[in-house]
Amino acid sequence: MNVFRLTGDLSHLIAIIILLQKIWHTRSCAGISGKSQILFALVYTTRYLDLVASYVSLYNTFMKFIFLATSYATIYLIYIKFKATYDRNQDTFRVLLLIVPAVALAVLINHDFSVLEILWTFSIYLESVAILPQLFMVSKTGEAESITSHYLFALGSYRALYILNWIYRYATENYYDLIAIIAGIVQTVLYCDFFYLYITRVLKGKKLQLPA
Repeated sequence: MNVFRLTGDLSHLIAIIILLQKIWHTRSCAGISGKSQILFALVYTTRYLDLVASYVSLYNTFMKFIFLATSYATIYLIYIKFKATYDRNQDTFRVLLLIVPAVALAVLINHDFSVLEILWTFSIYLESVAILPQLFMVSKTGEAESITSHYLFALGSYRALYILNWIYRYATENYYDLIAIIAGIVQTVLYCDFFYLYITRVLKGKKLQLPA
């Protein structure tokens, strides 16, 4: 545990809170990709199957529970509670293009050829690209609400901070996980254009627009 992991987890929690607050207070899922949220739920489900089988710490267990519970709560709000406000016509990214390669990579490149390890590796690969349906949706519609932009920025910051966590762990513990590091870099790179637009537009009170 170090400051980069803690702030990364905090940024992740802030992203989730922003998203849930946006949906609940506006009573609308407009601008939110349900497909990205399904992918995140799949990520946490396959990653945290060890929740009942192993215990690391109270903090670890609590965070796993929070991510699982909030991911399914978000799906409930999008597809059931406020389904009338969900724009399926804009959320058209083909998620199988992300899931199938993640499965193949997890089977071919992993630390140990066991069920739990393959599922954990799959979750790492899938998380690196799970935000693509959301970014595709923003690009397709041409712009994003400020609150959606804040959610994306907090989520991207979480991954960037985790890269710093890996650097810190390598420097202090001589430990690294190449799969997690590469996946984290890929995910952070996907956010680069968004980070630039967020800083140059949203923080100046302008609407965020991605190139179509």
